Amino acid sequence: MKILKKIRISKVSLDNRICIAPMCQYSSNNGNPSKWHYDHLGSLMKAGAGLLLIESTAVSKNGRISKKDLTLCNNNNFRKFKKLINYLKKISNTKIGIQLSHAGRKGSSEIPWIRSNKPILKKRGGWKTIAPSSIRRDKHWPYPKEMNIQDIKKIKKNFIASSILSKKLGFDCLELHMAHGYLLHQFFSPISNLRNDKFGGNIENRCRLLIDIAKEVRKIWPNNKILGARINGYDWLKDGSTIKDCIYLSKQLKKIGFHYVCITSGGIVPKTSVKFKKGYQVFLAKKIKQNSTIIVKTTGMIEDLKHAEKIVKSKKADLVSFGRKFVNSPNWLIKELILKKGKVEIPNQYKRCF
Repeated sequence: MKILKKIRISKVSLDNRICIAPMCQYSSNNGNPSKWHYDHLGSLMKAGAGLLLIESTAVSKNGRISKKDLTLCNNNNFRKFKKLINYLKKISNTKIGIQLSHAGRKGSSEIPWIRSNKPILKKRGGWKTIAPSSIRRDKHWPYPKEMNIQDIKKIKKNFIASSILSKKLGFDCLELHMAHGYLLHQFFSPISNLRNDKFGGNIENRCRLLIDIAKEVRKIWPNNKILGARINGYDWLKDGSTIKDCIYLSKQLKKIGFHYVCITSGGIVPKTSVKFKKGYQVFLAKKIKQNSTIIVKTTGMIEDLKHAEKIVKSKKADLVSFGRKFVNSPNWLIKELILKKGKVEIPNQYKRCF
């Protein structure tokens, strides 16, 4: 099966084309990995995937989604992450990446299982968020501060600093989060960006901050490691961003020297016209494959290995990302690898179980 064959990206060799998607756990201790992350990520490292991406990690304290988000913006974060990475790398050959993000107006949110899709009240520790324009994410959400040029410069510095720390930590892959309604997506989408300066208006201007940050990160990130971005293929809204916008961004990232894009969609506001179904975002990845030479990853309700193989074999994507499936069925891929006689690492203590 093509999906189980090795793929070389830059100078990093992945054992197969299956990736574990970054899944927010809202379980940090002051922005640092907790015992939960050791258990959660340690289990995923045994799952047999080629690449594991650690959850969306904020580039600043104010860039968090919630108070329990991971951050990588200071020496304490660096030391705690170093211990985690050293621990994970001893478990298997699965390569490890980090996803860097800033939540923008989507920040200062409650933890989902406490109050889903609700802002943190000020008396509970909420903070003033920032965005390209002072437009609320939804009714009942506060108005964010419209970013000035100094704010924009500060965000660039935050991404640069976190990228430098990521490089020192020895990650195999770095992914910039430019989707799911977070700050960089807020600049990208005409729904949330009504600026009339060089950072708003046409697609070139709406991509300006994304491209500026991407160029700075490309200078920092080692050429022999994987560099990618999660980008928005479609807002699922009238007058929102389109697949044409995504194609433009993909081509720009390729020119800069990014290796891949992960195509996702939605999230700029809580409710859109999206209909969730099997592989509902694959058609967007296919469009990028047809119109760009960059490596493409797809994600979102991919059913199983057979489904993933069909996607890769029909050249709709090069990599396939699974999230929830690795949590509700941790050993599904190991069983498939054994069945297909693919390369699989099973701890000696567990070998008699398969």
